[in-house]
Amino acid sequence: MKVLIFGLTFYWMKTRYFLLLLSIIVTASCRRDQYRINVSSVNVRIDIKRLEKDLFTIDPSKLPSAVPGLKKEYNGFLQLFSNVINTGNVNDSSFTDGLVNFCTDRMNNEVYARTIKIFPDVNIIQDGLTEAFRHYKFYFPGKIIPGIYTCTTGFNYSIITGDSALGVGLDRYLGADCEYYPRLGIYKYISDRMTPRHIVPDCMYGWADSEWPIDSMRYEKDNVLTEMIHYGKLWYFEKCMLPDVNDELLFGFTPGQIKFCRNNEGQMWQYLVEHNLLFNTEQLTIRKLTGEGPFTGYFTNESPGRAAVWVGFRIVESYMSKNPGVKLRDLMEEKNIQLILEKSKYHP
Repeated sequence: MKVLIFGLTFYWMKTRYFLLLLSIIVTASCRRDQYRINVSSVNVRIDIKRLEKDLFTIDPSKLPSAVPGLKKEYNGFLQLFSNVINTGNVNDSSFTDGLVNFCTDRMNNEVYARTIKIFPDVNIIQDGLTEAFRHYKFYFPGKIIPGIYTCTTGFNYSIITGDSALGVGLDRYLGADCEYYPRLGIYKYISDRMTPRHIVPDCMYGWADSEWPIDSMRYEKDNVLTEMIHYGKLWYFEKCMLPDVNDELLFGFTPGQIKFCRNNEGQMWQYLVEHNLLFNTEQLTIRKLTGEGPFTGYFTNESPGRAAVWVGFRIVESYMSKNPGVKLRDLMEEKNIQLILEKSKYHP
């Protein structure tokens, strides 16, 4: 009898061990596959239209007669572009004069030549956005896929968004070492991200920011935690759209900054809690923690700017992992920041 009891006990222990091991494997697999979905059946075709080529390859004397064709070809994006370069309403007679001035400016032509040298074609961008918007269509089947356009903007904008248009200012992606950027007073921590590799991630973040702008979300309060989690949601969206892109590229961090965030996640969260910063509503404090910068002042010089947003992303990631019934569309529309925090069971 003792042998039998021992045998049953041993069998039960083995069974428990096997179930525990299986649970660990399944949990790890779910965590690993949190962003992985099968989009092979999702049909999306992205064709990028290059406004800069159409503008700078035409004889300037023929531009006035070409404007009607440009309006038809580029639809609403031509007005968005005009807003960026400050040439007014495309239906006003003054628009044509402004466009001619833009296209005959010496510096703009020099920048166009550099742009074409770096981007003789946009096939890589097109392929990347096709894959990203296949994911978008999977998660949001009822939403439209925007028309995609490239242009040069006089260095004014990286990403331009409208109701059904997404534009890329290629002159903002000429490479981290481009000599124009320091001349324009662009800080190095920003120009380090102005490379061709950042275009597709920036497009998806920009599109999310236009679909779910913080001002229209009507969160109960505007404080540090709200902005951490809101912008963390946008980063989570971006990662869902681009699951194969590394975190450094997605978040615009260096490898060292990503390492800092991973190694100091608990300390950053503890600092925010212990110093009563999470519910702080002062705009200066919010900007220091969630805004652009060479580092996050409340932490250390080794931290990236927006380090608190990375913590917000981790809260969102935990929320989605702990609540598998919540869909991405539900997350993006969720206005209850406290609910996200509580249901995330976030304990770094």
